[in-house]
Amino acid sequence: MNISDVAKQTGLTAKTIRFYEDKGIITAPSRASNGYRSYSQNNINELQLIRRSRLVGFTLDECRELLDFSRDPQRRSADVKAKAEQKLTEIDDKIAELIEMKTTLEALTKQCPGNDSARCPIIEGLCQHTK
Repeated sequence: MNISDVAKQTGLTAKTIRFYEDKGIITAPSRASNGYRSYSQNNINELQLIRRSRLVGFTLDECRELLDFSRDPQRRSADVKAKAEQKLTEIDDKIAELIEMKTTLEALTKQCPGNDSARCPIIEGLCQHTK
């Protein structure tokens, strides 16, 4: 299968697919006699795992680890679950951080009259030093 077909099947761009190949993240596709890459179902499965993993927040290095797990018939589901639970904790922390950011920005925005005055509580609030 050629790269454009793989791109359509996986929802990834050809450039992204080549990037994953160049970085050694996916198994290198075979080469046809004309030198073109020929992707297998295994390549597609690896790319789909990466794409879906990225969609739920895993970094590229974490995707590499997940791919290693997927290739290991001796893997322990407990190890994969621990990796997913760690990611959930990171996501929860990020959500809490985003909520705090939103709360702060909402409070600053409510204080600002938004008129022609040079005095701006948003700028003043952002310039304040925190301990």
